[in-house]
Amino acid sequence: MRQYPSISEKHRSFIERQHMYFVGTAARDGRVNVSPKGLDSLRVLGPQRVLWLNGTGSGNETAAHILDSPRMTLMFCSFEGKPLIMRLYGTARAIHEGDPDWEEALAHFPPMSGARNVFELQVDLVQTSCGFGVPLYEYVEQRDLMPAWADSRGPDAVRDYQQQKNRVSIDGLPTGLPTG
Repeated sequence: MRQYPSISEKHRSFIERQHMYFVGTAARDGRVNVSPKGLDSLRVLGPQRVLWLNGTGSGNETAAHILDSPRMTLMFCSFEGKPLIMRLYGTARAIHEGDPDWEEALAHFPPMSGARNVFELQVDLVQTSCGFGVPLYEYVEQRDLMPAWADSRGPDAVRDYQQQKNRVSIDGLPTGLPTG
């Protein structure tokens, strides 16, 4: 295991080659959440700054957790080639539609139907480890089901869904999602 104070160019290159990453958060009380993420949804903007775009899903645990305790971990695993696990630890915030910096944050990504929030992580520790126990997998392709689902419903129906399903966490915590 090795630890670094920031994301190096070598780290960035590894991150950009990954097809999937995992987000870990926890409020002070309640359940811990770990979510797999894919699509073209992550940007390393500097040695300490990462943005990731979150689409509409069945829950919104990450947003609820960081309102209570802004700790976040992003984990990347090499499923192809040389084994490696990399974790980015830091403090996060959610940027929602209507927030002053929503448009600037969203501009870092290709358009995504159903985009719900952008998370900004201020990285304070990068940790790498061997990854010898991570199996090898062959990447086939990204699934387009989430954006296709949002496209088929349209923006108004997606907003209605978010209001019904994404305003509180499974532990009853508010997510900060704007009303309306």
